[in-house]
Amino acid sequence: MKPRSATVVYRALGVLAGILDTAVRDGRLPRNVARGAQNLPQKISDKPRRYLTHGEVVRLAEAATTDTHRTLILVLAYCGLRWSEAIGMHARDINFERDRIQVNRGAVEVDGKIVVGAPKNWERRIVPFPEFLEAPLKRLCGGKHDDDLVFTDPDGNYLRRAKTSVGTTSWFSNALRAAHIERLTPHDLRHTAASLAISSGANVKAVQRMLGHKSAAMTLDTYADLFDDDLADVAARMNDGGLSADVERLWR
Repeated sequence: MKPRSATVVYRALGVLAGILDTAVRDGRLPRNVARGAQNLPQKISDKPRRYLTHGEVVRLAEAATTDTHRTLILVLAYCGLRWSEAIGMHARDINFERDRIQVNRGAVEVDGKIVVGAPKNWERRIVPFPEFLEAPLKRLCGGKHDDDLVFTDPDGNYLRRAKTSVGTTSWFSNALRAAHIERLTPHDLRHTAASLAISSGANVKAVQRMLGHKSAAMTLDTYADLFDDDLADVAARMNDGGLSADVERLWR
């Protein structure tokens, strides 16, 4: 049998883990052996990663035609949520007093059906969101019950992942064209969130917690290119500090 891709393996494991969670809750199993599984395949991609700037993110959100899509773009790009985590978010998951999102679940599309389970890597976490997102998120949650979805299609159902392949006319692809941004996927906005956080001065542990990575090492491995740039900034600041202390007098 042909080996399955890492994406397929993770999706299958997520579905299995969700089923076993139910068995544990019903007392049929003592524990969920799918949680914390080891030796999983790593995703390897030669595709160059594209990071949007703040200006490009705003331009892309502006090109979307609904409040739902505009706000979703900003949540993905500034909070680093996975698509499945964003569309699985309930109104109760947003703490407006502290500007925090509780990531409790992921809603993954498998063979055309939405399967709800724990977040990828089973990392439930709390993610901060910028204050400017408070008003649009409140609008989306207005009149909703705690268990209602925040992001939905016009019929109140789960949003389906926007297609971005060449020739597609999804809302996301249309927004990219209108904003004059080259083709990318909604998942690239998660990478953008990492880039914006790191460029703002966030350390690797903060980025790890935001993204829900298992370890800081995983974050460093994934975004080594970004931290290389960050190290250059550190070197520049160290240089400025040394010059302000007149380090050059050592060689006069």
